[in-house]
Amino acid sequence: MELKVGDKIPKFTAKDADGIDFDSQNIVGQKPLVIYFYPKDNTPGCTTQACSFRDQYEDFKDLGAEVIGISSDSVASHLKFTKQYKLPFILLSDDDKKIRKLFGVPTGMFGLLPGRVTYVTDKNGIIQMIFDSMLAAKHIPKALQAIKKLVV
Repeated sequence: MELKVGDKIPKFTAKDADGIDFDSQNIVGQKPLVIYFYPKDNTPGCTTQACSFRDQYEDFKDLGAEVIGISSDSVASHLKFTKQYKLPFILLSDDDKKIRKLFGVPTGMFGLLPGRVTYVTDKNGIIQMIFDSMLAAKHIPKALQAIKKLVV
């Protein structure tokens, strides 16, 4: 099932980079979210994307939004990636790809890579924008533009 604009994001749980349990229900209903799925820690495109979200993280926070990155990398990989690039936002380990399946994130590059998709939700968890592109750097301005529309 592929989620569409207007759908409510599904409930999910995962471990964050510190190995702490994250439950989406603790944040949905409180603030807008930018949830981005990416292929792999420490690859050129994914590092560019993560660092771009890092560099504009305060802009998202100022608008009341939280950024969450999700890949199938391990908790240990996320911890290393977070520390190496000083990533201030939440990274979740979807090592069994259950969250990716819940959202219906398609694969990229002819099925060779996990897809790169960004979802923006309002504070109630209703999807307001979906951006599906392997062009990593394009996700940040699209997400910021969508969040700005929510707070107008």
